[in-house]
Amino acid sequence: MNNQVVKYEKLDAVSIIRMDRPEAMNSLNAQLRCELRAAIETAGSDASVRAIVLTGTGRCFCAGADLKTKTTDLDVEQTLQTEYRPIFEAIAEMRQPVICAINGSAAGIGLSLALACDLLIMAQDAFMLSPFTNISLVPDGGLSWYLVHQLGYRRAFQLSIESERISAERCVQLGLANRTVSAETLMEETLKWAIRLAERAPLSMAATKKTMRFSATNDWAHTFDIEASEQKTLRASADHAAGVAAFLEKRNTKFEGR
Repeated sequence: MNNQVVKYEKLDAVSIIRMDRPEAMNSLNAQLRCELRAAIETAGSDASVRAIVLTGTGRCFCAGADLKTKTTDLDVEQTLQTEYRPIFEAIAEMRQPVICAINGSAAGIGLSLALACDLLIMAQDAFMLSPFTNISLVPDGGLSWYLVHQLGYRRAFQLSIESERISAERCVQLGLANRTVSAETLMEETLKWAIRLAERAPLSMAATKKTMRFSATNDWAHTFDIEASEQKTLRASADHAAGVAAFLEKRNTKFEGR
């Protein structure tokens, strides 16, 4: 991929997608949105990719939308629906786990992008911020849904209307992030995590992601049905047979994704 503001790298079964507008704190303009969507869709459609890392170059993961970009009021809804939404949907619908590595900060719709990912690791000096009330706007990019579902209404509302800066440590305490590491080791630890995930059963991870994403907006009974259907499919897979044999023989399994 010959990108200018998104760098795409592949290390064996791990794809690394890096937003690369450090001079603008990786704020999302039209070009970055377009290239980011293309990179995510490329990784998602690559059968050899088993885990994806999303991060940003420089001192910031993503500062949100580029406020210097000239748009009319009528452009905003269309941009959200046709340029941003496909990015978030691609992350949710792809079979691979997506790990977000936050360096510096994730703010505005950049926070939405981070919370759209399946797993989240933060540098110890990083933070999250929903700054919309500072500029008289509403949280967007699905941020209202992410925060309410992960925090509950009252805490999500407070953090949003007060535009509170949420430290990495508190993000872990609140369940917004999985873990924190030093800024110096952020990418090293993220890649180690991604490599470990890439060695796990890909069909199982894909089914688990699908089922748990489904459960976020559906009831227990329908989630039970999805689990049962996925289990039937997985039981017939070669990976399941290989995993059971390895378990009984007390050895590691090399999963083939079939």
